[in-house]
Order: sequence, then structure tokens, then C-alpha cells
Amino acid sequence: MPLLTQHDQDDDEQYCLVASLDNVRNLSTVLKAIHFKEHAACFATKNGLKVTVENAKCVQANAFIQAEVFQKFVIQEESVTFRINLTVLLDCLSIFGSSPTPGTLTALRMCYQGYGHPLMLFLEEGGVVTVCKINTQEPEETLDFDFCSTNVMSKIILQSEGLREAFSELDMTSDVLQITVSPDKPYFRLSTFGNAGSAHLDYPKDSDLMEAFHCNKTQINRYKLSLLKPSTKALALSCKVSIRMDNRGFLSLQYMIRNEDGQVCFVEYYCCPDEEVSES
Repeated sequence: MPLLTQHDQDDDEQYCLVASLDNVRNLSTVLKAIHFKEHAACFATKNGLKVTVENAKCVQANAFIQAEVFQKFVIQEESVTFRINLTVLLDCLSIFGSSPTPGTLTALRMCYQGYGHPLMLFLEEGGVVTVCKINTQEPEETLDFDFCSTNVMSKIILQSEGLREAFSELDMTSDVLQITVSPDKPYFRLSTFGNAGSAHLDYPKDSDLMEAFHCNKTQINRYKLSLLKPSTKALALSCKVSIRMDNRGFLSLQYMIRNEDGQVCFVEYYCCPDEEVSES
């Protein structure tokens, strides 16, 4: 057992949040999937940790790391929130190197004393302990996309390999990605409109890659490709993806990611439709 997990309870009481991991990559890998802006907002409750990154009030990414993923997760308050430089946090989490040595794990103990205090990271590998202190800031209010399941008009669950293939073939000279979901053919279609003309990729609803398909009314929405591009980081790590569109055309992409211990974490992206952007 790593030295860092052998702390007694008295040490923990001075902190409002203490979280320990025997394998730091179970946290860093998921955080890399939302690292497309420098700063992130962190929210901790008894259920675990949520880290949120936003861009241009049009796209939001949330990484959820459930309390069960941690070897220890102690929170003294109902909720703990702070803003942090995500680039610095990821650099600290990989301080012993980002490519793991076979049979070697870096353990993490993360402590936060409360408002105005730094986030303390204790990282240990092979008996060597490194301490990092990262300044925290007051969290800015995050966007509420008001994405309510009762307003969802279409929902698709795909094996990620099918979408990975599609994204690798998309024409990136196109400004937008058009998503069509229909109860009839083409069922689920991705379209781009680039320099070489328009291209369409269709998924039949009885495809082996399709695990669920729910749609009662045809929806066609366009999204800026530049806003969706960061989500390919999460797509690359995931095994399944849930694609939902609501009655306003807002898009939710929820990626299911298995960590090295087989536990499941989720990364969710929300994106505004392009029409909404141009009207504002």
C-alpha cells in the first residue's frame, strides 16, 4: 500500500476535502479529455468530483469522477468549489512522467483546506514523495445549459469505435457538422460541407455499433466543428457514447470511459446549435 494512503483521521480533519488514489492516471486521464481551456471549475460533493471547462459560452465539458473511484474520499462540507489552472494541475499530476513504467504506479493524496487556500497534491512513486501547491481562485458561475431529459427528442447510444471512425473521416474544412436524426431513413446522419463539397455518413438503426435508438420526430441541427473538435479527446478514450438532442437543438455527448482498474467515469459535452449562435 502506498505511503500516502496510510494517513490517520486526525490529519484529514484540517481539510474540507481529502481524496486519495493508488493510481494517479485514474484522475489525470479523464481530466485530459476536457483539457481544451486553461482554467477549470471543480465541484466536490459526497458523490465525487466534477470538473468543468467552458468555451465562448457555447460549449461546456464536464468530467465526473465518482467517489468510488478514489481509495479515499472525505468531504467535510455539503459541497466544495474552487477554480484552478487545469494545465498546471495536469503538469503536477504527471510530475513523475506521463508514460508509466511497467509495474510502477504513482499514488496521489489531494487535500483542500477551503476558500483562499491552495490545492495540495502529495504524489508518491517508489517511496519518493513530491508536494505541489496550486493556487485556487474563486469559481466563476458556470453555464446552465438547462438540458432536461424530458425535453430530449432523440437519443442514440453508439459504440465509440463507430464515431471515432466517422470523426477521422470528417472534412475539417467544413465550418459545421450537421446532425440528422430521424425515425425513418437515414436514421442517423453526419454531414459536412467543405471545400470538396458535401459529404454524408449514415448509420442504420440496426447497425452492430448502435446500442439504442430513440427518435419520434426528425431533427436536423448544425454545430460548429471547432466547438466539437475538443470532444474527440474524450471520444478516443471512451467505449460508448450517448448522443442526445433536445427540443432547442442543444447537443449532449456523454462518453463512458473505463479507467485502468475497470471503473467507469463519464465525460459530458454540451454544445449550442450554430443557428443559436448566429442569431445572438
